[in-house]
Amino acid sequence: MEIRQTFYGRTGGGESLTELPLIPVPPAREKEPGVVVLGRFQPFHCGHALMVEAAENWRRQNLPSSKLIIAIGSSNRSQSMTNPWSWEERAEMIQIWLSSAGIDSAVIIAIPDIDDPPNWVEHASQYHGKAGVFFTSDVASANLYETAGWQVELTALEAREQYEGWRVRGTAMMMSTVTDPDAILMVLSPSIPIPVVRHLIEIDGLRRLAFLGEGGEPVG
Repeated sequence: MEIRQTFYGRTGGGESLTELPLIPVPPAREKEPGVVVLGRFQPFHCGHALMVEAAENWRRQNLPSSKLIIAIGSSNRSQSMTNPWSWEERAEMIQIWLSSAGIDSAVIIAIPDIDDPPNWVEHASQYHGKAGVFFTSDVASANLYETAGWQVELTALEAREQYEGWRVRGTAMMMSTVTDPDAILMVLSPSIPIPVVRHLIEIDGLRRLAFLGEGGEPVG
């Protein structure tokens, strides 16, 4: 049975009732508190890698008995240029990078969107657990979690402009019709970790971008 989450989303200038499938559904058992890193990871790029490394270093120094929880957002969004890869594909990218980086303490989960910021933390806590530490470089997200009573570790993100999701996807789209693996690796490796680029090449995970072109889009 498919569970659906109803929310009010603002489109244009008015309110409209919209439905998104709740995929995946919340786990039956609540997770233990951990150090949470949240992102869309479309794709998992070098900025994300820096963030996860910083969170893992903080965890080892401050909460070594806790898990690092990597939460993939937008798990219920339909395929588009903003969301070209499923949450399962993104989880695979992250796991490949974690293995290459020697990080074995991480748990990867997926959280569906509800487009309701005031209730986001309560919703997300069903997936990543409650009363943990939220590690982020995003001020808006930090404010949401801080307001909900979480400990928040706000960190600076190096080369933020270079690693904006839409820029990374735009570069990947330019390579979506290229058939030379070495050329793809050379162009994408400055912004996407090499193990992830190689994985995308192996699964032919870039070609779809040639058919998903849209106009302007938000950072992700």
